[in-house]
Amino acid sequence: MDLIVRRARLADGPSDQHLDIGIDGGRIVAIEPNLAAEGATYDAAGRLICGGLVETHIHLDKAHLLDRRPALAGRNINPVPYTSAIKAEISTADVYARAERALQECILRGTTHIRTQVEVDPLIGMRGFDAIERLAAEYRWAVDLQVCVFPQDGLTNLRGTQELLVEGLRRGARVIGAAPRYDTDGSEQIRRIFKLAREFDTDIDMHLDVGPSAEHLDVRLVIELTEQYHLGGRVTVGHMAKLSLLPPDELAQLARRLGDVGVSVTVLPATDLFLMGRNHDHAVPRGVADANFLLGHGVNCSLSTNNVMNPSTPYGDCSLIRLANLHANILQVSLPHDLCDCFHMITTRSARILNLTGYGVAVGHSADLVVIDAASPDRAVAEIRHPIAAFKRGRQTMSWEPATLLRPSS
Repeated sequence: MDLIVRRARLADGPSDQHLDIGIDGGRIVAIEPNLAAEGATYDAAGRLICGGLVETHIHLDKAHLLDRRPALAGRNINPVPYTSAIKAEISTADVYARAERALQECILRGTTHIRTQVEVDPLIGMRGFDAIERLAAEYRWAVDLQVCVFPQDGLTNLRGTQELLVEGLRRGARVIGAAPRYDTDGSEQIRRIFKLAREFDTDIDMHLDVGPSAEHLDVRLVIELTEQYHLGGRVTVGHMAKLSLLPPDELAQLARRLGDVGVSVTVLPATDLFLMGRNHDHAVPRGVADANFLLGHGVNCSLSTNNVMNPSTPYGDCSLIRLANLHANILQVSLPHDLCDCFHMITTRSARILNLTGYGVAVGHSADLVVIDAASPDRAVAEIRHPIAAFKRGRQTMSWEPATLLRPSS
């Protein structure tokens, strides 16, 4: 065998059981105790092993913009037009350098699959897309990068944007997105995106329903169109901060509709916590949708990063485990099975959103694995335990040495 991972504790297995994972030709070929085989070995030493972490929503093209555009002061901020103002001067090389920095951080924190949002419009053109396309090819040894092409600053109000979306789809983008909040006709943008998704047979991943009140929800139109176009399981809505403002009964009813038609939700706790409630000077709403609540009513959910070190989220390290912990803190999640759900929302449930095949620790699956310095999924989230190794198609791609106490010798 090419590699044998010894003494692994599987995320979905008994806590006291250690198994060996045999890997050959980039795939898992055996999972059993004391595997009788020869090959290179990695000793997991009883640590948690699962499929590589899955990032469902990140803006690599806008990562680390704080070096170019500092965070806005005060409470009344609007980072989207603030950062859009420099689009015309941003080069492909600039996008690549900043995106590569963030991508390396993702890899170092155990991520093996990523869906990244990429803006196209007449100001940025295809420069951001060009950079991410090159990045995806050059880092395929460590991560599979799925591109979602979308119009951040509007579609119906920006002539030429739809043609650029089409160009991105023709060049291989597997997902099309939307940001109707910034369009003069948000509903028409949503309808156009669904039509393009049908034409090019792509998945849909929209930025949706962020705002200070829940009086209008675009997700109702998304539900209607998902049914109309028979796209259940291929539509995701991200942010959904307005759901945090709904009473439980109304939220449960809406969640059941989302689950019935197959619309997934990606919650982005760092960005939504930073941006929501800025019209309040006290009793500030947190603005983070309760992914655990949605899960309990039949909605597939993920937890994800969104922005890293830019004016919309002026911090971040691309750690999905840290974000799962942040979500648990904000929503006061404490029981082990609920913390396990948070873990699944950065692994197996995120993999469903990306429609990955052969994901996870099973014979025949791709050997995309992460070793986490934890005893169980719930403790990994509760204690923000660090990934210490990752493998892509059976090849180790990163390593962290666990911290060690250095006791005095006498």
